[in-house]
Amino acid sequence: MNDLPPRLVQLRFLERVQLSDLERTRRRIADEERREAERQRGIEARPPAPDWMIEQSLSRDTPPVYVHVGGCHMAGKRSKGVDRSTALRALTEGVDACPHCRPDSELGFLDG
Repeated sequence: MNDLPPRLVQLRFLERVQLSDLERTRRRIADEERREAERQRGIEARPPAPDWMIEQSLSRDTPPVYVHVGGCHMAGKRSKGVDRSTALRALTEGVDACPHCRPDSELGFLDG
């Protein structure tokens, strides 16, 4: 029993371990705060969503598939932003309006 360190030595050891744990936790907090700040900067730097989109078909030789309102959740990865006149022209040339976001209604396009 005499081989055990005195209580004060044990408490000082515990203090060093806890300080080490606290520093590790503080580093993790700082890393997480840095990641969150980077994420926020990325969100703020993102360009605004286009007002209108045209979804291209799989082949470059075939006409576009749909006209969408900007931000439509159904727009595929092959969609690109366009201006109002381009969206209207696509509708008049026979490109279908997305049945979910109804850009034809938003644009005031009356078929026929």
